[in-house]
Amino acid sequence: MIRVLAAPPNNLTISSRIEERWRRGELTQEQVDDFQQFLAEVDREFFQHHIITNNTYTHWFREGTATDEQLRHFLKQFSVFSNQFLVAALLKTINSPTLQQSRTTREILLNELGVIYRKSEQPVSAHVSQTEEEKDRDGDPELVSIEGTVDGGICRFKAAHFEWLIGVAQGLGLDYADIGKRKHGSSTTLHFCDELIRLYGSDDPNIAEGASFAVENWAAAGFWQELEDGLLHIKQTRYSHLHLAFFTWHNRVEGQHAGHTLEELEEVYFKPDFDCTKFIQGGREILDAIAVFWDGLNCDRAP
Repeated sequence: MIRVLAAPPNNLTISSRIEERWRRGELTQEQVDDFQQFLAEVDREFFQHHIITNNTYTHWFREGTATDEQLRHFLKQFSVFSNQFLVAALLKTINSPTLQQSRTTREILLNELGVIYRKSEQPVSAHVSQTEEEKDRDGDPELVSIEGTVDGGICRFKAAHFEWLIGVAQGLGLDYADIGKRKHGSSTTLHFCDELIRLYGSDDPNIAEGASFAVENWAAAGFWQELEDGLLHIKQTRYSHLHLAFFTWHNRVEGQHAGHTLEELEEVYFKPDFDCTKFIQGGREILDAIAVFWDGLNCDRAP
């Protein structure tokens, strides 16, 4: 008799992929039950973390009331994190325990560096007519895409995410030399960057998996939307020339990354060397570091 699988009482549920593996006899009922309990723990430890449920800084930023000085400070700190993420992603690629996990990380890293996602059936160059306003809101189709793979894509300097940030910076009176370097980072920003390198790029695959899962689900939890809302308000009321494609594109793509992390977790969880405790440790510690970053920005804006 087939037993009905009950969803765990949280935001994470047993996927159709796991149900199918159970029906085929690849997983026992006990294994599925254990995985349900683990997802419930992940929900408590990760999804209920205050930086996901209540980010004070981005809630404020959404209002669009940041002063010019506050905007420039935010962009400088965010640019340092964005650049240092490349170091963490490279280490994660190097330390990946399997070829497929290495490819998954390289997808993200190479796209950050300017290799454009494309669907397998899509020509390497497919011209789409858009206005400049549409390009800024949705991304220039010659430079960005939110679907597909970097495999078979092309690299363009202007498609590198840091170059998009330069475009934002220039609208606020900053330039390449003013952003992105460690010397521009506050102590709280650098703490976050160093923890990214230590945890996300860890050579312990369980720590790295937990950190990666937490980072991608934090990125999909809504803070990009709050940043976009605030910046759009500022563009409409004060800086009509501000280029926001960096923020609008990330807001659209991060949900895709988060979906992939659940699939990856389903693969590694049932392997004999998976360590639940270390996975939770990696995720909790990186979320704590993310909180230091945002809470630091919130303190910096205080009068």
